[in-house]
Amino acid sequence: MLLKCEFDRMTTVNHVGLVSGVAKGAIEISGLNHQARIGDLLTLHRRSGPDLGGEVLHVGADHIHMMPGGAADGVSLGDRVILNPPPSFAPGMHWLGRVIDPFGKPLDGKPLLRGTQERDIMHPPPPAVDRKPLGGRMATGLAALNTMLPIVRGQRIGLFAGSGVGKSTLLATLARSMQADVVVVALVGERGREVNEFVTHALGPEAMKRSVVIAATSDQSALARRRCAWSAMSVAEYLRDQGLSVLFLADSVTRFAEAHREIAVAMGEPPSLRGFPPSVTPLISKLCERAGPGTPEQGDITAVFSVLVAGSDMDEPVADILRGVLDGHIVLSRDIAERGRFPAIDLSRSVSRSLPAAATEVENQMITETRKLIGSYEQSEVMIKAGLYTEGADPILDQAVKVHQELDDFLGKADPEGIENSFNRLALILRRASTNLPT
Repeated sequence: MLLKCEFDRMTTVNHVGLVSGVAKGAIEISGLNHQARIGDLLTLHRRSGPDLGGEVLHVGADHIHMMPGGAADGVSLGDRVILNPPPSFAPGMHWLGRVIDPFGKPLDGKPLLRGTQERDIMHPPPPAVDRKPLGGRMATGLAALNTMLPIVRGQRIGLFAGSGVGKSTLLATLARSMQADVVVVALVGERGREVNEFVTHALGPEAMKRSVVIAATSDQSALARRRCAWSAMSVAEYLRDQGLSVLFLADSVTRFAEAHREIAVAMGEPPSLRGFPPSVTPLISKLCERAGPGTPEQGDITAVFSVLVAGSDMDEPVADILRGVLDGHIVLSRDIAERGRFPAIDLSRSVSRSLPAAATEVENQMITETRKLIGSYEQSEVMIKAGLYTEGADPILDQAVKVHQELDDFLGKADPEGIENSFNRLALILRRASTNLPT
C-alpha cells in the first residue's frame, strides 16, 4: 500500500520559469505566476555551481518572488527555475524510531516511505468547543515536576532557559521518562553535531523506539527551520488522531521565530517587536494552539516548548508571547546551574496552571508549604550567608533554614518510581521542618 501511494504521487510534468531579477534577498522569476502558489518549492539551475532550492514568497501579475534556501551567488538573468510538485508530507506509524527532515525525508541513512494519507503541515487545531478538558497527571521521572510543577495530559508548558543551563538535557529526560505513548521531538535550528548526540546519547535506543525526531540544523535555510516546527506538529497530530497520548518537545521556539523573522523581512514586513515582525505573535500562538487535548475520539498532545532566553530576560518578545498562551512555564536558572544542581529549576519563578486541580487537597497543602519555605529562605538568603540570621526570630524562616538543603536536593532528584513516591519523600522533608527530627 505504501509503495503504491509513492507511485501515485509521481508526476511527469514540471513547469519552468526564468530568472528576471535579483534584489533584497529575493529572486524574481517570470513565467510561473499562473502555476505557483505561496509556499511551493522551486529549484533554480545555476549556469555555474550547484542547483539552488527555494520557496515561493510572493505571487504577482507578471512574476513571482523566490526566497533562496542558500546564498544567491552565481545566479544570473535567464537561469532556469523549475516549479516542483507541491511538497507532500504523509507521516505514518512506521516513522517511529526515525530521524526525519522537515520535508519527510530520512536523515538517518535508511529508506523511508511516506504514509498513506497526506497532511497539511498548517492544519488548524480541533474546534475549541469540541476539545476535551485537560487529563490526568503524568509521571515525569523528576521529583520537582511530579510534585511542585505537575504536568497533565494535554497541558502545554514553556521551558525558559539561557544557553548552557541544561535545557536540552531536561527535554531528553522527559523524552525518556515521561508517561506518554509516543514522543515527537522538533529540533529547530540545532547545531549539526548535536542532532546525532541528542538522538544517540541523550535519548538512547530505548527512547528512540517510541520517538520521531524532526530536525533542521542551523546551517539550513530559514524556510526549512520554520517548516521544522510545523512538520513535527503535523506528525504529533497524526499520532494523536490514532488515539495516542503524544509528548511533543520543541527545541526551540526562539529559533522558529528567528527563522520566520528572516522570511518576513525578505517579504517586506517591517520589524517592530524588538526586531521581530508583528506576524510572529499569531504564528507562535497558532503553533501552540495545535497542541493540547483532542476531541473525545482523539488522544492528546502534551507539549513542552523551549525558549532560549538571552540574558535571562523573561520579557523578551518570544518569551512574553508564550507565557500568554501556555498553561504554565518552567524557568531554568543559571545561578542554580552554576552551583551544580540539575535540573536547574527556579521554583519561585515557575508555575503550572494545572494546579490546584491536578493535586489533592493534601498535596496542594504540601505544595503551598514548600513554596512558603523556599520563598522565605530566598528572601533572607543574603542575611543568612552574611551570618546575620538569628534563630528564633522567625519560625517559618527557622524551618526553611533547617530543611533548605534537603529541599534543594529534592528539586534536583530523578524519581522513576512515580508521583506518589515523590510526594512521600516531600512529606518526610516537610515533617522534619516542623519537628526536631534529624535530617
